[in-house]
Amino acid sequence: MPLITYREALRHAMAEELTRDENVVILGEEVGQFHGAYKVTEGLLEKFGPKRIVDTPISEAGFIGLGVGASMLGVRPVMELMFWSFYSVAFDQILNNAANIRYMSGGQINCPIVIRGPANGGTNVGATHSHTPENILAHHPGVKVVVPSTPYDAKGLLKSAIRDNDPVFVLENTILYGLEGEVPSEEYLIPLGHADVKRAGTDLTIVTYGRPVIQSLAAAQQLQQEHNLSVEIVDLRTIRPLDIDTVLASVRKTHRVLIVEEQRPFCGVGAQLAYMIQNEAFDELDAPIQRLGTVDAPAIYSPPAEIEQLPNSQRILKAALATMGS
Repeated sequence: MPLITYREALRHAMAEELTRDENVVILGEEVGQFHGAYKVTEGLLEKFGPKRIVDTPISEAGFIGLGVGASMLGVRPVMELMFWSFYSVAFDQILNNAANIRYMSGGQINCPIVIRGPANGGTNVGATHSHTPENILAHHPGVKVVVPSTPYDAKGLLKSAIRDNDPVFVLENTILYGLEGEVPSEEYLIPLGHADVKRAGTDLTIVTYGRPVIQSLAAAQQLQQEHNLSVEIVDLRTIRPLDIDTVLASVRKTHRVLIVEEQRPFCGVGAQLAYMIQNEAFDELDAPIQRLGTVDAPAIYSPPAEIEQLPNSQRILKAALATMGS
């Protein structure tokens, strides 16, 4: 299989869906002439033209609202947010309108819109550009939330998202855009709501998603080599729908759980996961569920450098050893 980057995998997914379905369009700030802020849409304007690849004003409320309306009339818009942090500018359009249209219409109107873009910290672009809002998005019924960790997953999940008849929010990671991985040349889809066991193990389950998957795999390798610990890595891939069955199957095998996420811990996805695991598999646990997230640094003191606040392989290794009682 050819090696391509996470960025290229997303681009290939959109190009294939633009070719397959004339109702698919790409809209967002600088997605056309500038090829996207992170060059994810590079070359699409030249191939598909300005009626399919549309540069929008710097007005998230405006162009997200336009996309929601268009999706109700049969268009399948893929909207790019330069940062997912800006979702709050279009909160009403995304979570009050798009999320509720099918319910409010008694199932008569679908809203097949995809909103995608980066949602991560660690790049020193400031607190207002470093949000990870997957927990806020997933809190609302009627939507699907996708967080790919690899080029293979990024392409397969985005293609499925574009074909889905509900709003799907794809949260990417700028640090992963240059990550290379094997991606088949032939078409494939990854169904939404299916987790993936990225590494099999017997001693500890790490449940994670997005970039922390890569960090967890590195930590698992070190734990195997230096501590003879066999760590299983479960990549959620989608936050909603959540594949709790795959998580529970792993927990019943290893009996110890560490949840790793790039979110800050308070009210994070990990809190919901911990509840679901203890509710369904409490008797399988040999130790308390542990969580590791981004440092919850309040403004009253000087926090560590942004990249050091995130989960990294060494923080994960220490948390894993603590979970094992080592």
